[in-house]
Amino acid sequence: MTFFVLCLLSAAFTPIYVGIVFLGFTPEHRCLSPGAADLSTKCGWSLEEELNYTVPQGEPDGETFSGQCRRYDVDWNTTGLSCTSPLESFTNYSTKSSILLTTCQDGWVYDSLGSSIVSEFNLVCEDAWKLDLFQSCVNVGFFVGSICIGYMADRFGRKLCLLITILVNSVSGVLMAFAPSYTWMVIFRLLQGLVSKGGWLTGYILITEFVGLSYRRTVGIVYQVAFTVGLLVLAAVAYAIPHWRWLQLTVTVPNFFFLLYYWCLPESPRWLIAQKKSDEAMKVIHRIAKGNQKRLPPSFEKLNPEDEDSEKLSPSFVDLVRTPQIRKHTFILMYTW
Repeated sequence: MTFFVLCLLSAAFTPIYVGIVFLGFTPEHRCLSPGAADLSTKCGWSLEEELNYTVPQGEPDGETFSGQCRRYDVDWNTTGLSCTSPLESFTNYSTKSSILLTTCQDGWVYDSLGSSIVSEFNLVCEDAWKLDLFQSCVNVGFFVGSICIGYMADRFGRKLCLLITILVNSVSGVLMAFAPSYTWMVIFRLLQGLVSKGGWLTGYILITEFVGLSYRRTVGIVYQVAFTVGLLVLAAVAYAIPHWRWLQLTVTVPNFFFLLYYWCLPESPRWLIAQKKSDEAMKVIHRIAKGNQKRLPPSFEKLNPEDEDSEKLSPSFVDLVRTPQIRKHTFILMYTW
């Protein structure tokens, strides 16, 4: 049961890890030219004709530019424009290449039925770097959160840490769906990054500590497979919901159900034993044995009750390099990442 519910957590992590693919989708776009749309309607142009007449293309004077970020510096509201060669109606201009260009001062037109953070906050052209910053903040949150939350899970317990990360992740995800500006959106996404990866790792730790050594590799792999299933589900949901705010809300709200882990998920017995809480660990172990209809082996009877005078094991970052074997594993993982 615990393995299944934690796999649901792994699948739900997908929208934060790769959600940028759908949330930050960049549709085809062009500069908004005041009056061009009215002229197109008046002349009965098709979309192809409107683009050909009003959107600059090519490399004038050897300067490379994109028609998505430049427009003709002309007034399309001028009377008497020709419907077949409107640019020739402007005096002193004989060819398209000789017409001055300007930036998209009046915004952009996006050829998309849905919406994304790109189209809503105009993260294109000079502001295209803001889309990269959005995802970079998530990755920075992953890095910092994995270190800090990993320590917290060792210090205060896996279950408590998992519940806190789920709550913060859910609330910040909902707030991001209602973010009024790009800045607030990045802040809420950063909060998600700080807790989501650490929470996912805490779930990974829990499932490996619930089972014996012979099953650790299997449950670890299936936990990753659940993430892949989440990828497929996310793609289907994003196909059905092309608007980024509704998509963000849809993939975030189910996370609140993970707060039910408070009642259905036990604490790691291995962590309890390491913290000299053998009585609590035995309660969890008996609960697991009863649920699986198993008889406890005699070795579990040797667990001593909680000793008030014994010293608890305190986690430390030094543990990552304390022994030669751990140092080897730590450096291999750092190099791999």
